Amino acid sequence: MRSTEPGPALIRQHQRTAPAAAASPATAASSATADAPATAALSATADALAVPTTQRGSEYAQLSRQIKQAGLLDRRPRYYGWKIAITAAALAAGWTAFVLVGNSWWQLAVAAFLAVIFTQVGFLGHDAGHRQIFGSRRSNYVLGILLGNLGIGLSYGWWVSKHNRHHAHPNTEGEDPDIMISVLAFTSTQARTSKGLARLAFRFQGYLFFPILLLEAVSLHSSSIRALTSRAARFRAWEITLLTVHAAGYLTVVFLVLSPVKAVVFILVQQALFGLYLGSSFAPNHKGMPILDAADQTDFLRRQVLTSRNVRGGWFTDLALGGLNYQIEHHLFPSMPRPNLQHAQNLVAAFCQQQDLPYCETSLVDSYAQALRYLNAVGKLAGQAAAGSPATLAAPAALASGAGQRAALLDEPREGL
Repeated sequence: MRSTEPGPALIRQHQRTAPAAAASPATAASSATADAPATAALSATADALAVPTTQRGSEYAQLSRQIKQAGLLDRRPRYYGWKIAITAAALAAGWTAFVLVGNSWWQLAVAAFLAVIFTQVGFLGHDAGHRQIFGSRRSNYVLGILLGNLGIGLSYGWWVSKHNRHHAHPNTEGEDPDIMISVLAFTSTQARTSKGLARLAFRFQGYLFFPILLLEAVSLHSSSIRALTSRAARFRAWEITLLTVHAAGYLTVVFLVLSPVKAVVFILVQQALFGLYLGSSFAPNHKGMPILDAADQTDFLRRQVLTSRNVRGGWFTDLALGGLNYQIEHHLFPSMPRPNLQHAQNLVAAFCQQQDLPYCETSLVDSYAQALRYLNAVGKLAGQAAAGSPATLAAPAALASGAGQRAALLDEPREGL
C-alpha cells in the first residue's frame, strides 16, 4: 500500500499511551448516569491493555466489543435534550436581538453571533446524520431536516449522502468527495493536470485556504439547491418546503429590519463567518493525513485511524469543534454519541498502542499548520510534468497490513452516515 500525496513528510504522529483517568470538573459535577460511560471506559481501557493480541475476530471486532461492553454506544438522551434546547434558545435569542437592535451597524455583532449558532446547529445536524441522537432513523431524519433545512438552510439529505461517502472512503483518491473539490488540490494528479486559473490558484492554495472558507456557506447552499432540484430525493418535498421557508424567512426578516445596504452587508458577513467557522472545524480532521489509492484494500481499522487526526483540548475545544476533535474515535464508531467520544479516547489509544498502530493527536494550531504545509507542498506541483519519480509521502508501515479484513467487520462501520 502506498500513499499518493506529494511533498515532504508532513505528518507528526503522536503515539499515545493510555493516560491515567482523571475526571474533569464538568464530569464530576454530572449525574451518576452521565458518569457511567467514563467509569466503564476506564475499566475497559485497563482490561484492553491486558488482553492478548490472539483474541478471536479481527482487530476492529476486538475493539468494538470493548467499546460496546463499556456502554459507549448507548444513546445519551439527557445530553442531547439540553443541548438541543440550549442551541434552539440561543438561535431564538440571536434573531430576537436582531429585531431589537434594529437598523444599526451593530447588527454585524449579531451576524457574528448567529454565525456561531448556525455552526452549532450544524453540529447537531451532523450528530443526527450519524444516528447518535435517536435509535430510530426516522426520528433522526426529522430532527435533521428541522436543524439543517429549516434552521440553517442546508439540505440534510444531500449532506448525509455526501458525508456517507466520506466516512466509507476517507482520504481516498477518486472516492472521498471531501478531496474532490474544484478549488483545492489534494493529490499530485489533481495539481499536475490543472490548467489556467485553477493551476494558479493551486500554487497559492495554502495561503488561500482560509479566505476560500469564507465562501463555504454559499457553496453548501448552492449544492443543496442543486441536489434538491436536479434529482429525486427521499422526502424531497419536505426538504424543499423547509429550505424555502428558511430562505424566505431569513431574507424577509433581514430586509424588513435593515436598509438594503445594511441588509446585504449583514448577509455577507453572517454567511462568510458561518462558512469560515464550519470549514475551520472540519479542516483539522483529515487534511495533511495520508491519501489512499482508489484500489486500496486496507482494513477498516487502519483506514480510519491512519487518515484521521485528533485535536487536543479541554471542554472549550469539545464545544467549539462539536466533538469533531475526537475524529479517530468518531470515524471508528460513527454512531457513538458525541459526549461518549472523550470517554472512548483512552480505550482506543490504548488499543492502537497495543496493535502498534500510530495514533495522531496534536494541538489545534499545529493541525492547521500541518494542513497548510501539505496544501502548499501539493500546490507547488501545479502544472509540473508527471515525468520522473513524483515526490510522495511514505505510507506508514501499519497501513500496509490487515488488507482484506473489510468483510469481517461488524455492523458498526456500515452505519457510517
